[in-house]
Amino acid sequence: MSPSRASSVLIPSVLLSALLALPAFAQPKPADGALVGPNGMTLYTFDKDAAGSGKSACNGGCATNWPPFMAADADKPSGDFTIFTRDDGKKQWAAKGWPLYYWAKDTKPGDKTGDGVNSVWKTAKP
Repeated sequence: MSPSRASSVLIPSVLLSALLALPAFAQPKPADGALVGPNGMTLYTFDKDAAGSGKSACNGGCATNWPPFMAADADKPSGDFTIFTRDDGKKQWAAKGWPLYYWAKDTKPGDKTGDGVNSVWKTAKP
C-alpha cells in the first residue's frame, strides 16, 4: 500500500476513534421513576439550588461529590429541560428549572443511594 493510501485510511479511523472516545451528552431521560443520564446513572436535585435561577449552589467540593450533569454546546433542550451556564463557564442540564447532578457514590445504573442525603438531595423525577 502506498504511503498516501495508508494515511487516507489511517487518518479517518483515528478521527473516528477520537470521536467515539468523547463523553456522550444528551438530554436526561426517564427510567424506573427517575431521570437518568445517557450512562443510565440516576440524576439528583439539590434543595439549596433555586429552581429557574440558572445558578448552581453546588461548586468546589460539593461538585466533586455531586458532579453536575454537563451539557455539550451542541445539545438542544426541549420540554421541561433547559441548559444554563455555571460560574466556571461549563454548561449544565436542568429539569423544570432544577440543576441536575450525579452522586459519586452511585456505582451502577439504577442506584439511588443519593436520595435523601443530608435531607437536601432528591432523586430527580420525570
